[in-house]
Amino acid sequence: MTAGTARQTYLNYINGQWTPSSTSQTEPSISPANTYDIVGYVQQSGIEDLNAAVEAAGRAQPVWRKLSGPKRGEYLFRAADVLEQRLDEIAETVTREMGKTLPEAKGEVQRGVNILRYYAGEGMRSIGEVIPSTDSEALMLTTRVPLGVVGVITPWNFPVAIPIWKIAPAIIYGNTVVFKPAQETAVTAAKIVECLDEAGLPAGVVNLVMGKGSVIGNAMAEHPYIHAITFTGSNDVGKMIAQKAVARGAKYQLEMGGKNPIIVLEDADLDRAVEATISGGLRSTGQKCTATSRVFVQSAIYEPFKRRLLARIKELTIGNGLADGVWMGPCASQKQLETVLSYIEKGIEEGATLLCGGRRLDDGEFGTGFYVEPTVFENVSPNMTIAREEIFGPVLALIKVETFEEALALANDTPFGLSASIFTQNIGKMLTFIQDIEAGLVRINEESAGVELQAPFGGMKQSSSHSREQGRAAIEFFTAIKTVFVKG
Repeated sequence: MTAGTARQTYLNYINGQWTPSSTSQTEPSISPANTYDIVGYVQQSGIEDLNAAVEAAGRAQPVWRKLSGPKRGEYLFRAADVLEQRLDEIAETVTREMGKTLPEAKGEVQRGVNILRYYAGEGMRSIGEVIPSTDSEALMLTTRVPLGVVGVITPWNFPVAIPIWKIAPAIIYGNTVVFKPAQETAVTAAKIVECLDEAGLPAGVVNLVMGKGSVIGNAMAEHPYIHAITFTGSNDVGKMIAQKAVARGAKYQLEMGGKNPIIVLEDADLDRAVEATISGGLRSTGQKCTATSRVFVQSAIYEPFKRRLLARIKELTIGNGLADGVWMGPCASQKQLETVLSYIEKGIEEGATLLCGGRRLDDGEFGTGFYVEPTVFENVSPNMTIAREEIFGPVLALIKVETFEEALALANDTPFGLSASIFTQNIGKMLTFIQDIEAGLVRINEESAGVELQAPFGGMKQSSSHSREQGRAAIEFFTAIKTVFVKG
């Protein structure tokens, strides 16, 4: 039995079975591009469902951990093949359910395929080392062991890539998983789990529980038999999870907000800098944790940069992401649209100058979706709300600076530290930026958004819990080191 098809009901997946929730309640997953388009109906689960999923994961874990790494990898290779075969279908679901354009959605699903294959290969790689002992007749070594049951809580903005880059390393290293996706993209989540099911993953290794974060997410943070939690989402929720995990001695990993800067110096290639600013700040409707938000431009080139930026933004096409030629889709939900519009209003109230955009689009075909114009402010002071808080929408704040040193100091003047970018031809300033910028992801002459799957990803300050996701770095979170001393 599969989770369902469009306009059907998508079920929880517990112990290898598609199961309705104990509450018997569902809710529609509605397309943000057209609220008349119901993508499917998803479960509103209760604590009983979570307990069943945790119990199933707990039963499966001892057997799963005893499989060899290469054997676990075979399941991930098969899941990658299934996901690749269903790429177009799942990408269309992502676009309908979350709103990003179809080319972006296809790229994300392909990234999911690649992540599965990367971590399938991880099953063949080293999990320890031999360490010289002071005792010449002994052998001392380390190995890595799984944590147990891992809770995976994911957001709606990357509904394929983020779940997979958490689930794949969790299970390749011998853990089992209870997965709670964002309710806004729960249909997409069900289709990811369908791929794992079709790949023959043993019952209980991955379990899917849909439901509200206030119910299921909160209970996961407190559950005594969930040994670790990996979370991507808001700072407020992340801090709550951390507090509850610490209180019971569970391991936790948080990837949270960003207020990501791009610095454009007077020797920059302006056309490249403009394209990077637009792509980094407005693609996916600005709904990326690594999206460009603050744009520091040296005064000598400020006006030509601004002119080119505004001219280029006027060329962008907005609409339903399923349509050919659309560059930017809607905000992902009514709530997110309202949040973005409230920040725009706050920027105007605090005295920033609105250069373009700022309005909800609601005429004609836009009337059934959550569309907002790409928005640019200037005369933004560093203490304004739009320069301090994460907006998670297509809003750019232009800030004129005189020197590189001023730009760097202002770029660091934020509680966040996820990603940062600079455009310059000066090698010395590049090196200073790399050394002194307070961000976990540093990009030179490239947009702030984007990291390759084989590289560590995570932030500094309030952007993360200081652990890293993706690449080989994932082993640090999803395993514990065991030191072994052997003497005959």
